[in-house]
Amino acid sequence: MSASLPQKGPSLASMPSQQQPHMHPGPGAGQQPPIPPQGALREISPVYLCRIGQETVQDIVSRTMEVFQLARATQLPNGVTQSQAAYQDRFGKLQEHLRQLALLFRKLRLLYERCVEMTTDLQEAPGELVPYVGEEMAPVPVEPCSPAVSQERREMLEKVRQKNQEMKVLMDQLRNLLWDVNAMLTLR
Repeated sequence: MSASLPQKGPSLASMPSQQQPHMHPGPGAGQQPPIPPQGALREISPVYLCRIGQETVQDIVSRTMEVFQLARATQLPNGVTQSQAAYQDRFGKLQEHLRQLALLFRKLRLLYERCVEMTTDLQEAPGELVPYVGEEMAPVPVEPCSPAVSQERREMLEKVRQKNQEMKVLMDQLRNLLWDVNAMLTLR
């Protein structure tokens, strides 16, 4: 069904090489999807494009995590001079990660636009997505349940309320502890 859809606009295969994003070998890099035959490049299915988009999102997440790891490993300037070579190395890695992120976001945008083009006939109008716009919902007849089931439901609701209350107390205690730790750190 999707193989019979005509291709509109530029495909990923026809992108100039400087615009084609480079795939970052991240987790699961050996699990690349099979490359379609050359004749099929003109009629790539939206499902295949979505799979490529999913892998692109995973690459974006892994690159972003690496950027944050680099930022975490960077020592803040505290009057101690660092090695200029180490600074340049980290700065170069950071610039490369950011450049790759920009390329991956561009690739993701192209994949998204291509999927939208290929599936315009499959998309529903926004009014069709909301089931009860402007309509009154008919009440659903509820059968009376046995007293044992009603009692069990009340007990479960009470347990949930108690657990929620315990969690709220723990969150308040944790919040107060964090405030105390932050106050002690600022007084140093």
